[in-house]
Amino acid sequence: MKYVLAVERGERITLSELMRLDLNSRFTLAVLQSGQKPERYLMSAQVQSSDRGALPVAALRNPWKEICAASIGNALEFYDLLIYGYFAVVIGKLFFPTADETTSLLLSVGTFGISFVMRPLGAIILGSYTDRAGRKASLTMSIAIMMAGTAIIVFAPTYSQIGIISPLIIIVARMLQGFSTGGEFGAATAFMVEHADAKRRGFFASWQSSTQGLATVLAAGVSALISYTLTESQVNDWGWRVAFGVGLLVGPVGLYIRSQIDETPEFTKLPAVKQGNSPLSRVLVRDRMNLLLGIGVVAGVTAFNYVHKVYMPTYALTQLHIPATSSFVGALVTGVVLMVTAPMFGTLSDRYGRLRVLSTAVLMACLTSYPLFLMLTLWPTVTTLLAVQALVGLLIAACLGPIPAMLSEIFPTNTRGTGLALTYNFSVTFFGGFAPLIVTWMIAATANKMAPSFYVIATSIISITALLALGRRLGAVDKFSRSGTPSADRLDSAARSDGSHSEVMS
Repeated sequence: MKYVLAVERGERITLSELMRLDLNSRFTLAVLQSGQKPERYLMSAQVQSSDRGALPVAALRNPWKEICAASIGNALEFYDLLIYGYFAVVIGKLFFPTADETTSLLLSVGTFGISFVMRPLGAIILGSYTDRAGRKASLTMSIAIMMAGTAIIVFAPTYSQIGIISPLIIIVARMLQGFSTGGEFGAATAFMVEHADAKRRGFFASWQSSTQGLATVLAAGVSALISYTLTESQVNDWGWRVAFGVGLLVGPVGLYIRSQIDETPEFTKLPAVKQGNSPLSRVLVRDRMNLLLGIGVVAGVTAFNYVHKVYMPTYALTQLHIPATSSFVGALVTGVVLMVTAPMFGTLSDRYGRLRVLSTAVLMACLTSYPLFLMLTLWPTVTTLLAVQALVGLLIAACLGPIPAMLSEIFPTNTRGTGLALTYNFSVTFFGGFAPLIVTWMIAATANKMAPSFYVIATSIISITALLALGRRLGAVDKFSRSGTPSADRLDSAARSDGSHSEVMS
């Protein structure tokens, strides 16, 4: 069997040569057939076989290269964020020393939350940059900024060495990391969605959440290894710097990989953005209701995520008095389950609808948060912690798996990066970033170890209400069905014709 193809400029290549090509390049392949004009886009091209007829080249196009590129960088960025949360107790002693350990811890986790103040700013600037310059450019910039913030933390002198300037340096570094992460979700999710088959967007976009699980595994694994192999004195002296240094060393790999990927087909087909036609203004004016509802949808999910996953090692150490190594192993279990099962729930959302899967998951998170904390307080053992954290990983995966594709489908292509960034990061800032600080204060104020569950329940109710409103607004719970094509782009066209996107959505 001999396959012969042609590129638009007239060259002849065999199938073996085709397989060595970057199928996401700007080459346009066409069937060598008399009288046939080369097709405009790769997805519509065909391969000619002498004995089996025409085979679609779309079958040969594989988005895994782009998905992996976005996923690797995404995992590295979230690793840098998580590792700070896992070493909050150590950082509190070294950079925010006070006579009271609770106050020191509050200052440390408060600094963890300060980075989230920068997330909305990063979402605004990098989100708009994503819709103007492209997904690739924004992804490359965000990981470079994250590396700069991590480098500052690695080499920061402690309070005992330079005094009050030391915590200020940590705050600046955390602000840089927060700014970077503010643009990461929008760019990475838009990049994954736009490179994926329309009918499998839930599955491919869920790798954004899956790689957060991978980041949890890496961060918890490194933390557990350090706390197990080093003494407490060694961890305080230099061991914590090794944990941050791992991310700094691997960062250039992610930066290189992202610099080698191609832009998404959907973005390259967009017309140039006119001067003064800001993606931010379009989202705030045309898509404001979807933006607000999206923030509400993410609220309970991010609260459950940050309380049960990010804060849990600190809670296990300070409230349950479980050894540091075991508390990190619990987080590692959560990360493994999240990493493995998030794509499964993304696939379920392709089959049964985003809102249906997500509504069920958020309801389960709301109903189980109190019992999970009750189990931990009644039986504060390592076995209980591992069992609870395994279930937590499953619930987080069920929530985070469908969210990236769902949010991407309520914003059109020309503002998708901005809409995703604002929706996710405003919600994470308000309900997730300061969750460790809030629940730490709630425990101290009420002397009730169950207090974190009350916060999760309250925010879950917000999410359930927003999901019901979004389903009503879009016309049906199954609006995001396995047909896959985002409705936002069609609604965008209608909005241009009558001047009001909101009216079309009603």
